[in-house]
Amino acid sequence: MNELMLYPSIDSLMTKIDSKYSLVSVAAKRARKLQIDAKPQLDKYVSHKNVGKALEEIHADELHYRLGEVPQGEELE
Repeated sequence: MNELMLYPSIDSLMTKIDSKYSLVSVAAKRARKLQIDAKPQLDKYVSHKNVGKALEEIHADELHYRLGEVPQGEELE
């Protein structure tokens, strides 16, 4: 039986960001920026999709977040 292995794994990602909610939020925001025009943080990605690329950046410690106020102009709609 061939099982699908996800990269990066949820277990490895949870060592980088302390909650699944925060992980999803950070990855989604970064994926939107990648879709628009943001510069890639890694030289090579496994994933072809922006959400996967965002997760790979988190796994590689290239993407971080901090708790606090949302910067002006970046409010959620």
